[in-house]
Amino acid sequence: MPISYIPRTRERYADYPPYRWVINTDSPWTPLPRPIKECRLALVSSGGFYLKTQPPFGENDTSYRKIPRDTDPADLRIYHHGYRDADADRDPNCVFPLDRLRELEAAGVIGALVDPAITFVVNYSARKELEERAPKIVAELKAAGADAALLVPV
Repeated sequence: MPISYIPRTRERYADYPPYRWVINTDSPWTPLPRPIKECRLALVSSGGFYLKTQPPFGENDTSYRKIPRDTDPADLRIYHHGYRDADADRDPNCVFPLDRLRELEAAGVIGALVDPAITFVVNYSARKELEERAPKIVAELKAAGADAALLVPV
């Protein structure tokens, strides 16, 4: 079932100042350093997944969770205010395709799957996303040796 995101966002944040939608007029393009079958690929999802041993996300949360690449999907939980998560509860791969990426790695389609995967819940503040969380995630990906990232927005 489709979700009307703009009305839903306005309703959810009615007690906040009016949301200033981010307008991006350009995007940096960085070509892959080598073919994808030779790259280390990271999974980054805003699906709100966490391990049952980790704390769930909260309101206005700018943290993220690291999910080991060998995680059993049965050990995943979801906290997310922006989408109906019944399908993701049944099959996390619809918004956190860890199993599919492991299959692509085994088939030689990607060089390697980076450990860990990263997941979070989008925050109301674009400034906090850009200035606080994004640099930390980028540092995590660099430390893990990622050549590229599959971004799965929710």
